[in-house]
Amino acid sequence: MARKPLNIRQTSELLGVAIKTLRKWDASGKLKAFRTKGGHRRYRPEDIDRLLGKEVVDWDSLPVAVYVRVSSHDQKKAGDLDRQKGRVLHYCVEKGYHTKYVLEEVGSGISAKRSKLKRLLKLSSEKKISRVVVEHRDRLTRFMFGAFELFFDSYGVRVEWIEDTLPKSYEAELVEDILTLMSSFSAKIYGKRSARNRKKKTAKEKVDG
Repeated sequence: MARKPLNIRQTSELLGVAIKTLRKWDASGKLKAFRTKGGHRRYRPEDIDRLLGKEVVDWDSLPVAVYVRVSSHDQKKAGDLDRQKGRVLHYCVEKGYHTKYVLEEVGSGISAKRSKLKRLLKLSSEKKISRVVVEHRDRLTRFMFGAFELFFDSYGVRVEWIEDTLPKSYEAELVEDILTLMSSFSAKIYGKRSARNRKKKTAKEKVDG
């Protein structure tokens, strides 16, 4: 996937040179810009990479990674994971994508410790894929999707989802994840209180002793 072109101000800030310098470079051919319909300069990230001596990636030649996830093994046994994978792969075929990586995972959407998610991040950072395709943004992460999207975008990888809303059958999964989150916070609060109580008890025993 080609990265988004930059305007002249963004390019100026990225390279640390004046806008006037960029106009001179455009005229001399050192860093050529192309024009929008409105006549504004735009710069291709790969041209900037060449100027900086960075590796230039041919995004169009890179394959796609598919990521599918359910929260529980019961969902997997019921065939939810396979059906989800089938829908996403069918979408990729219709789009004509070259799908090389199919990552399947059973785990909570609020957990960042999922092994297949970590592999997906690694594939992106190593520039081995052009895009990530999921059924819904929720499949990638329950919360903070924007942060994940920003990470992928920083490596030129696009996140693409095929559904804007999940079916009602996934409401129970959402409730389960929220309960897991509440349980985790409760355990941390209880642990801190227990630690404070132990310290108070130890201090009191020292005074009494």
